[in-house]
Amino acid sequence: QVQLVESGGGLVQAGGSLRLSCAASGRTFSRYAMAWFRQPPGKERDFVAAISWSGGNTYYADSVKGRFTISRDNAKNTVTLQMNSLKPEDTAVYYCAMASGKLYYAGIRLDYWGQGTQVTVSS
Repeated sequence: QVQLVESGGGLVQAGGSLRLSCAASGRTFSRYAMAWFRQPPGKERDFVAAISWSGGNTYYADSVKGRFTISRDNAKNTVTLQMNSLKPEDTAVYYCAMASGKLYYAGIRLDYWGQGTQVTVSS
C-alpha cells in the first residue's frame, strides 16, 4: 500500500520560509515523478512544482518560480519543497502526489496523494 505523508507546514510571516517534506512508502519511489499541488481556501487545487524520477528535470508554476525549489532524495524516498519569500497568497493546503511515470507533464495521471499540510502566510 502506497503512502505519502507530508510534513513541515505551519504559520509564517510574509517574506519568511518553510520547507515541506513528503515521505513515500510502498512503491519504488525512484521510478516515478513527484509533484506538489496546493489548494487555497475555497479554490481549486493547483499545480505548484514537479520533479522527474532522477531529479534532472523540474517544473514550476509561474507564481512560484524563483521562490520555490523542489528536490528529491531517492535514497530516503522523500521529496522536498523549499519555499522562500512567502506571500499571503501562498496560503493553502499543500499536497504531494506521485505520478504514473518517470517524467512529469501536464495531465499526467497522479496515482497517489498525501493527506496535505497547511501553510498559512500572514501579512
